[in-house]
Amino acid sequence: MGIGSFIRKQFIDVIEWDQQDDGVLMWRYPMQDNEIQNGAKLTVRDSQIAVFVNEGQVADVFSPGLHTLTTQTLPVLTNLKNWDKLFASPFKSDIFFFSTRLQLGCKWGTAQPITLRDKDFDMVRLRAFGMYSYQIEDAKAFYQEITGANPSYSNQQVEPQLRNLIVSNISSGIASSGIPFLDLAANQGVMGDQLKQTMTPLFARYGLKLDAFVVENISLPEDLQKAIDTRISMGMMGDLNKFTQYQVAASIPLAAQNEGGLAGIGAGMAAGFGMGQIMTGAIQNATQANQQTPQVVPTPAQATPAAAPPVDLVARLGQLKAMLDQGLITQVDFESTKADILKSLSN
Repeated sequence: MGIGSFIRKQFIDVIEWDQQDDGVLMWRYPMQDNEIQNGAKLTVRDSQIAVFVNEGQVADVFSPGLHTLTTQTLPVLTNLKNWDKLFASPFKSDIFFFSTRLQLGCKWGTAQPITLRDKDFDMVRLRAFGMYSYQIEDAKAFYQEITGANPSYSNQQVEPQLRNLIVSNISSGIASSGIPFLDLAANQGVMGDQLKQTMTPLFARYGLKLDAFVVENISLPEDLQKAIDTRISMGMMGDLNKFTQYQVAASIPLAAQNEGGLAGIGAGMAAGFGMGQIMTGAIQNATQANQQTPQVVPTPAQATPAAAPPVDLVARLGQLKAMLDQGLITQVDFESTKADILKSLSN
């Protein structure tokens, strides 16, 4: 090896990072056995920060620009090494470059439903996902909390930790927003802003600036979604009596196709609400109607097919049918209630 090559290997005059990969957040300058020449030039490009580290301790930090390395521009390092102000010898130091470029399109999401308190439903379980962006703001904190003396560090290494940080704190973020679950879908922008406020100090701990936080979707587990749909449907019915009257009217043309005719349909609908107050009211109304109506024994010539149930009972049976369709009772409840309804109609 020639003497010129030996000198180039031992003394470094120009220090820079020609960053090619946007995903690299930190890169350690390869010193090996080399030493930095006093008066060497340090080039820090836009969207970069350079940090000098002495024996694991962060010393001087350089922002974008062209810097001449002397004891005047390296005051912390000079103090750590106890250099004289006129120190002019080559020296060794670890140099780390950090990228401050904005990291866009980072995804977050809840792999499992999270449980939240809600003023309408008391407790709900939901899933959510979206995107966020961030950048390094405090290289010293990022070095101390995340990278350490690794030769390099990428966004793929840090983002799983950031996603876990988001998911573990999203419950408190949504709770602090004060937005009821039913209004979350219409206020995803507001919720995103609230969650950003919650996450910003958590990111700052690692030397990161949370630039944007977006909530793209909020969803419920399938079983809970069905319960919400049922509640919404009941609310859309408006006047339940009119709704059930409509259901019964629509079902009358099909009575002949069902075993037992209209009476059988009514009994089947009644079974759908076997344990509620509506069933009790239906039986009481049927009993009162029978007591108020004079009992007339028809002669054989006057005998007619079984009369249809009273209109108010039919309306209630429609309500019961709607509840049956929602699967709120068992087959045992069905049979028991059917017997009670038929008994009340025969009295």
